[in-house]
Amino acid sequence: MYCTFVGASLFTPTLEKKVSMIVEEKTKEHKILILATLSGGYRGADGAGQSHLEYPPNSYILPVRTAAMFPPEFYLNAFRKGIDGIIVMYSGTDSPYKGESERTAEIINKTYGLMKKRSLDTRRLRLAAICTVCVRPFLNEIQKMNTLLEEIGSVSRSQSTSQTAHTQAMGREQGAPHGIG
Repeated sequence: MYCTFVGASLFTPTLEKKVSMIVEEKTKEHKILILATLSGGYRGADGAGQSHLEYPPNSYILPVRTAAMFPPEFYLNAFRKGIDGIIVMYSGTDSPYKGESERTAEIINKTYGLMKKRSLDTRRLRLAAICTVCVRPFLNEIQKMNTLLEEIGSVSRSQSTSQTAHTQAMGREQGAPHGIG
């Protein structure tokens, strides 16, 4: 079986709709969202496809220019909507964008802190440097996430509910209108 590619680019205004589309897909398997940068993870996915290598069909690849464009709220909303694991596959320090690796790491670290506050297992979010010819590491990352999700299970409804309430409360504290956050 082959994974599902979810077409998007840096300028696509409907990234949340893409995540919702993945969540709405009827499957009993855990859902893994892969943010694959065009200069790193996406090339690993492409190499796996060209080699006709198989990986679990519960892996949804969202090609992006840079992972640094996704704020922590994106990850929290994805978990709240039903994504069980997220792998950010980027080119690490080999990125063509100045400061991308540092900024991406900062965002992921901030997200880990927010996940802990919401009692979400931080292992559900992985940051992996994948080079342009790294087909095996690409496949290994997906397998590691699948193994982890088999062990810890799906994001529970109670976690999703507490996340929503916490996010709405944080938005009110910061002066945002109700329902935003």
